Amino acid sequence: MSDQDELDLFREMMADVAPLEQDKVPPEKKHQITDAQLARQAAAQSLADSDPEYLSLDYVTMVKPDDMLDYKRDGVQDGVIRKLRLGKYDIQARLDLHRKTLREARDDVLHFLKQCQRMDIRTVLIVHGKGERSTPPALMKSYVATWLTQISDVMGYHSALRQHGGNGALYVMLKKSPERKLENRERHQKRQS
Repeated sequence: MSDQDELDLFREMMADVAPLEQDKVPPEKKHQITDAQLARQAAAQSLADSDPEYLSLDYVTMVKPDDMLDYKRDGVQDGVIRKLRLGKYDIQARLDLHRKTLREARDDVLHFLKQCQRMDIRTVLIVHGKGERSTPPALMKSYVATWLTQISDVMGYHSALRQHGGNGALYVMLKKSPERKLENRERHQKRQS
């Protein structure tokens, strides 16, 4: 079949097709979130935040005893994490996980961080140890690093300075409590008025 034959066949097949009046796609309607969806979302979040079982004991990415750890949640300023890394923030509370089982440590970490946030404590130190003698090495360190990334109130963390435990401890930065956020919002609104 020649090119001309194909073109003739195409024209014959398209003879009864009418062109569209307009070629613009109508604007997409914005998706409206229903109250039921918001309620389900809040219930799922509160379940995860209050239930230590959501912090996994099954799988973890292993780190080495001397590894330096750091993590920054999206949206956190680099300067905040830099100050955290340099130990510039006052340590307001401390949790030591030495001689704890993984299950005890998981529950303690979650309870400790929730209590700190209720008390408007923003910078804490969690001592997990290097785990040089554990089997496998750095077991607790690996789990704590993984758990902290799963807890929504954690803005970031970094291995501590030598005087605070070095690679066997983490500086952890927590989000402001909802009450403190509201207080700040009200203060800024008064300033703008």
